[in-house]
Amino acid sequence: MPANPRYDPGRRERIIDACLDVIAEHGVAGTSHRRVAAAARVPLGSMTYHFDGMDDLLRAAFARFSEGGAQQIERRMNGANTADEARAAVVALITDDVFSNQRDLVLTHELYTLAAREPAYREFTHAWMARSRAALARHFDAVTVRILDALIEGLTIHRALDVDDEYSADAEQGVRRILAQAGS
Repeated sequence: MPANPRYDPGRRERIIDACLDVIAEHGVAGTSHRRVAAAARVPLGSMTYHFDGMDDLLRAAFARFSEGGAQQIERRMNGANTADEARAAVVALITDDVFSNQRDLVLTHELYTLAAREPAYREFTHAWMARSRAALARHFDAVTVRILDALIEGLTIHRALDVDDEYSADAEQGVRRILAQAGS
C-alpha cells in the first residue's frame, strides 16, 4: 500500500488488473469484491468507491482486456507492408500472439461465455472483432478477412487446448490455402 492510503491515484487501475487476475484464476462466477480487493491489496470499501457493483467492475476489466487484444492484432497487422508480410503476420497471430499464455486463453473464454449469456457484454466481443477485421482489411478483401478471422480464432483455440504441437505448420498451410483461393 502507498505511504498515504488516502492518496492512491493508481488504485482504480490496480483493482481492474486484479479483477482480471482473479477471473483468470477463479472464473467470472468465482470473482467477488472481497477476492479482488485482496488481490489488489486495497480496502474492501474501495470497491464500492470506484465501481457501482460487480457488473461495473467486470465491464471495466473486460473493456481493458478486449482493448489489449484488439491492439495486439492491430500492431501485428499494421507492421506488415507487403503481401508476404501480411501473410506472415496472420500466421504469427495464430502461432505466437493470440492466447500466447494460459491467462489470456482463460480470460478470453470467460468473456465469450459471459457474452453468450449476457448480451450486454457482446459489445466487447463485437468491438474486438470489428477492430481485428479492420486490421486484416488493410491487406485483404472482406470475404477473405472473415475467413481469416475465423481461422485465427479457431486455430488459436485448438493450439491452446490440444496436446499436439502441429499448429505452426497447419497455420502456415491454412493461411496459404485461403490466400491462394482468394487470389491474394
